[in-house]
Amino acid sequence: MGLIYSKRLRGWRFVLFNLCLGLGHAVVIFNAGAYIAMLPRVAGGLSIPPSFATWTQTDYMTSLALGFPLGSWFARQKGEYRPFVWAFMLFAAASAVCAYSTSLYGYLAARVVLGFAGGVTLPLGQTLVLKEYPDRKKSVGIGVWSLFTLTPFTFGPPLGGWIADHLGWRWLFLFNVPVSLAIAGIVGALLYGRGAKTAFSHFDWIGFGLLAVAMGSFQTLLNQGNDWDWTNSGYLNALIVICIAALLYWIVWELGRRRPFLDVRLFAHRNFTIGVLLLSIGFLFFQGLLSLLIVQLQLTMGYSSFLAGLVFLPMAIFAKPVAGVFHEVVKRCDARPLACANLLGFAGVYFWLSRFDDSASFDRLFWPKLIEGICLGTFFGPLTVLMLHGLPPAQQPRAVDIAGLMRIAAGAVGISLQTVVFYRRAPFHMTRLAETLTPLDPPYSLAMETLTGAGFAEPAATVQLAKIAKQQAAIHSVNDAFWIAGCAFAAMALLVWLAQPTREPRRLPWVRRALELLAREV
Repeated sequence: MGLIYSKRLRGWRFVLFNLCLGLGHAVVIFNAGAYIAMLPRVAGGLSIPPSFATWTQTDYMTSLALGFPLGSWFARQKGEYRPFVWAFMLFAAASAVCAYSTSLYGYLAARVVLGFAGGVTLPLGQTLVLKEYPDRKKSVGIGVWSLFTLTPFTFGPPLGGWIADHLGWRWLFLFNVPVSLAIAGIVGALLYGRGAKTAFSHFDWIGFGLLAVAMGSFQTLLNQGNDWDWTNSGYLNALIVICIAALLYWIVWELGRRRPFLDVRLFAHRNFTIGVLLLSIGFLFFQGLLSLLIVQLQLTMGYSSFLAGLVFLPMAIFAKPVAGVFHEVVKRCDARPLACANLLGFAGVYFWLSRFDDSASFDRLFWPKLIEGICLGTFFGPLTVLMLHGLPPAQQPRAVDIAGLMRIAAGAVGISLQTVVFYRRAPFHMTRLAETLTPLDPPYSLAMETLTGAGFAEPAATVQLAKIAKQQAAIHSVNDAFWIAGCAFAAMALLVWLAQPTREPRRLPWVRRALELLAREV
């Protein structure tokens, strides 16, 4: 798609344009990253259980994923900047509804619209940024964009926690309104009169609808499985049937379309399949564990929202600098060893975190989170190169659409799955503790003596001991989730080597000469 008005922005307009698009990208992702620290506050504000508050996060991310490929279609139909402006105006309107909603379902509907509008802006914003950079400096534009991508996952949780503690969680959405309108207005003013060659193409509404039904029913199944007792509920069994039927029909439909909503034929490419799976599964565990740890630090250990979010601040120390450097390194090396080292790094961090104890909490969390920031900065680059290797340039935009949708949707699934792991393992650990904390066991007597010595009456000491046991069961459950993630990342590090190399190794001159002589002899 070539520009009709091809004069690029210069000077302060160029700087302001980059800041606005970067801020817009950060705001959309910030409403996922910062919002996690607010979940217990949202549950209290809407008078709902914490598990219900999780729906407002997972449904936001699911709609964000569905909006991502739709943004590319809008770009082909209308150009980039007009849909971008419209989407941010809708984002502002949905934020206003979220700020003043008092019922769960009204608030949930507004969060879905908010995510959908935000998802549309993500591919449009990246395309707009890259068009303003000359070809020789497009890597700089990608580097700037990647820095804004990492911001919500590093600074987002502590900042969101501070807003929840000092201003109230609704202020997140109140801030969204003027910021989103300012972004829409400034971008619209800077690009006013800018046109683009557009090409009309029919939108695959049936494919989009089938995928939305499959994703929505699957996410609802995960969200409500613990509350409705899984397959013992006719409602959940109906969701399973709907999800499987919609997914199968969607695959058949997309394979028969000349211009499908998502090109599933791309999964015939080995590197693409492996790259997308690793990106999605990796993000599933990262996003799920992020949510689980922040929420349980508040509910189980009594952290404030700000302190729970502050645990993730060490990730910001190295995540952005490493991402900027690694973007250049991956161009010169085979992506497989780099991706393998990254995944093994994640595995080591999660095995380390699986030994977490409540004593000296910040000391136990600071160093693994610092290393996790390095892993986060080196996660996306190698796997993206691996995923796109061997694909024709014409297919790469569609590959990015699929990868974006699957990665974001996997984050929503990860939040629900980690909640399922927690609520399955917590009763198990509570039972194990109850087996050892009986009046006939020495640990019970020692604990009771300590509590009564601290001034508790015997009945109060018994209640306090039960609270401590419940806290320990929750901590062990979180540790189990980290251990499972460590095993998964170790397996993913092996899966990388099934992909084809993205760059042939450089041979030494004497090796090259010997191979040439051998070829002549043959």
